Amino acid sequence: GKKSLRQKVVDELRHYYHGFHLLWIDTKVAARMVWRLLHGQVLTRRERRRLLRTCADLFRLVPFLVFIIVPFMEFLLPVFLKLFPEMLPSTFETESKKEEKQKKKLNAKLELAKFLRETIAEMAKRNKADTG
Repeated sequence: GKKSLRQKVVDELRHYYHGFHLLWIDTKVAARMVWRLLHGQVLTRRERRRLLRTCADLFRLVPFLVFIIVPFMEFLLPVFLKLFPEMLPSTFETESKKEEKQKKKLNAKLELAKFLRETIAEMAKRNKADTG
């Protein structure tokens, strides 16, 4: 069924609450990683990616906060999200956006694999023609 305006507002507030909560948790974990780095320990590749993602999210938070702080500017947020889809921190993404992004990455990888396969087949034909 169709949701009432009140329910839509409550759902949106819940979404932003969870996004900020996840960002806070990621920030605490990243701070521990930075502390470990400063004391000479080495991060794993997974930890390094998480640290980079969290730092990028914190930098993305600055323009996002402008929309929250300035009165009535949150009505322009959908317009800016259409223009700049990567503006929101990763903790604010919905499941459908994550799935859409994964599909795009998979399609790009498949296209690249297809191109490489065709290139290798072409090179094999040339080598065969040169040696034969």
